[in-house]
Amino acid sequence: MSQFPAITMLDSNTLFASLLWGGVGTFFFLFGWKQKSAIPLGGGLVITAICYFVTSVLYMSLANALVLVLMYWLKRQGY
Repeated sequence: MSQFPAITMLDSNTLFASLLWGGVGTFFFLFGWKQKSAIPLGGGLVITAICYFVTSVLYMSLANALVLVLMYWLKRQGY
């Protein structure tokens, strides 16, 4: 019998957080695409990429919340 490598993404909390944040990232990406706005487009890409590379629910949520705050701040600055 061959042994498969341990897959850390099979935790139900991580899967749910990835689904939630991936949906938010996809929404921002599509919104930025339709509105021709670079801030939501880039933010959506970053949020979606974080979901792929970060496996901890806490760190994923903190990083994505930081990206959302950064996007809000950039929009308030007029970018």
